[in-house]
Amino acid sequence: MAKAHRRGADTGSATPATVQLDAAGVAYRTREYEHADDVHDFGDEAAALLDVAAERIFKTLMVELEPAPSRGPALAIGIVPVTGRLDLKALAQAAGAKRARMADPATAERKSGYVVGGISPFGQKTPLPTYLDSSAEQAETILVSGGRRGFDIELAPNDLISVLQAHYADIARD
Repeated sequence: MAKAHRRGADTGSATPATVQLDAAGVAYRTREYEHADDVHDFGDEAAALLDVAAERIFKTLMVELEPAPSRGPALAIGIVPVTGRLDLKALAQAAGAKRARMADPATAERKSGYVVGGISPFGQKTPLPTYLDSSAEQAETILVSGGRRGFDIELAPNDLISVLQAHYADIARD
């Protein structure tokens, strides 16, 4: 089921992510599906159940930066297609750090306010520097988690960049 939303729309399934997007006045669609508890490949599940090309579905990953960029947080967000992997070296370079490593899942949940598999780049408890893989620029719309498993948000990549003050970067690899 897909719903189109604009600022002030009654989402019926409000999450901190949709609240942030509504406040920003960004157009988006919610895409919901029945998540199976025994499935841990959330991207493949979403692609199959939403009948969307997997290259358009992006996962949100939290990383620790070492050393932390001057005057910046030690954490950052990388958003890459579910068909690939996050290139930690490329993300570290984009963030101005020497190294990056995946954040502990408990840290990611605590800082984002979401559970792993449902971490949205929007509405996080602690806003972090965010980097969207440049492959997103080729798509009219992409899908990211809406804040819970089985709930995605479809929007234009440039709207994601604008709302989050994010940056495009070549951070994905096969």
